Order: sequence, then structure tokens, then C-alpha cells
Amino acid sequence: MQLDGAQALVTGAGSGIGRALSMELARRGTRLILLGRNGAALEDTRQRLPDPTAAHVLSLDLGDSKARRGIADHVTALYGGLDLLVNNAGVVDAAPLADQDEDAWRRMLEINLLAPMAITRQLLPLLQASGQGRVVNVGSMFGDIAFPFFAAYSASKFGLRGWSEALRREAADLGVGVTYCAPRGTRTPAAEGFAGYAEAFRMRLDAPERVARRIVDGIVRDARDVYPRGPERLFLMIQRLFPAQVDKGVIRQMRSALADVRMTSASWSKLS
Repeated sequence: MQLDGAQALVTGAGSGIGRALSMELARRGTRLILLGRNGAALEDTRQRLPDPTAAHVLSLDLGDSKARRGIADHVTALYGGLDLLVNNAGVVDAAPLADQDEDAWRRMLEINLLAPMAITRQLLPLLQASGQGRVVNVGSMFGDIAFPFFAAYSASKFGLRGWSEALRREAADLGVGVTYCAPRGTRTPAAEGFAGYAEAFRMRLDAPERVARRIVDGIVRDARDVYPRGPERLFLMIQRLFPAQVDKGVIRQMRSALADVRMTSASWSKLS
């Protein structure tokens, strides 16, 4: 995909991977619409770009289905078309399943899965008209390998991965490509909410700038998917071939993590 002069919408652009993606795309000549809930954070991102005048801010809550309905009209009014949609916005709530309420589940499913589906459906005609349209869905390694205490989050990301696969096949004859990205843990404000779990499970966290560069490199080469390099790829293969062994390994890791923090079933919430 040619990024210089392209027009892109990035969701969740106010911080973390979304901000880093916006900056990387802008460095490669892309004109941007920065979408998210926090208008001040979006404006901060815009001011950090090489040319702030080549970006617009669109503030709305992606968890509000009514607020999402006018996105295509905003894009058309600002640029008249769209070449690239980056569905990056996401939320995570990590806790034992018994301790999570249904509102937390619904919020994750709404923002991590239903919002990308709804936005993409709106913008698909514009992407089709582009001639090089592409949808980029930013998922997670937890969409391939589910960890304890991340059950609902994993469900949302497994769903995003499956939907991306189906959309790729459905949109092929429309001339619209689909790239699914599965970064591992990343040092973002969202990660602060599960810092205790990350430490207990000894998760490696990447810098958002590094993640963004890999994703944008994947966009340029029209990649089908973008996964981390290193042991994660081997782990994915083992998961697919020997899932029962992965079950045993993750359960052992969970028990070790719980022992490390002297945590009983009555005190699980201390890690959340």
C-alpha cells in the first residue's frame, strides 16, 4: 500500500499504540483522522505529528453505538474518501471470571469487537472506492493464546481475529485488503490496569513505537497478518498442534504466579 498522500482513520489515537501508529503513519506522508473519546489527548497526538495541519480530531465514544453512526459522514466531509482504516481502540479488564461483572464484559466486547465491525461496515464503500483500500485490525496475542484472568478480553480478541479472517475473504472481490495484527503486551496506559498480572506472569512488554513500526511496515507490504518475532511464533505453533500441552504449561505458570504473590482464591483481586 502506498502511504504517502493516503488518507487514514485511526481509532484509539489518543495514547499508546494508536498514538504511535498515528505518528508513524504521519512520518510516511499519510493524512489522518484521529478518533477517540478523549479530545484533549487526541489534540495532544495531533500536535506531536510532523505536520499537525495534515490531521483532524474526531472525538466520540466508540462504546456508544449511536455516536458511531455518523463516522462515515465526518470522513466524507473532511477528506471526501478514505484509503486506510485502522481499528486500534481497545479496552482490557483483567480479573478472575467470578470477580468480573457483566458490564465489564459488555464494554470489552463493544469496543474491541462490535465497534470495529460497525465502523468498517460504514466505511467499506469509501475504502472500495479508494482503489487501494485496507482495513487494519489491531488485536492481541491473547486472541490466539488465552490466559487465565483475561477470559472476556481473550473472547473479544479471538472474535476480532475470526472476523478479520472472514472479512478478508469477503472483501477480496471489492479490492479491499485486511491485515490482522497481534502484538504482545505493550507499555500503554491500558497495560497499567493489569500490571500485577503482567508481573506475576512475567509478560514481556514492548514499546508502542516498536509495535507501530512493525504494523506500518506490514501495511506497506499488504501483509495478511502481523505477529511478533521470537518465541511467540513458536508458542503459537505449539498451541495449534498440541493445545493440551499449552493448557498444562499455562496452568503451571498460573499456579506459580499465584504462589509468588502468596495469593489465595479469596485474595485474587489484589492482582487486579
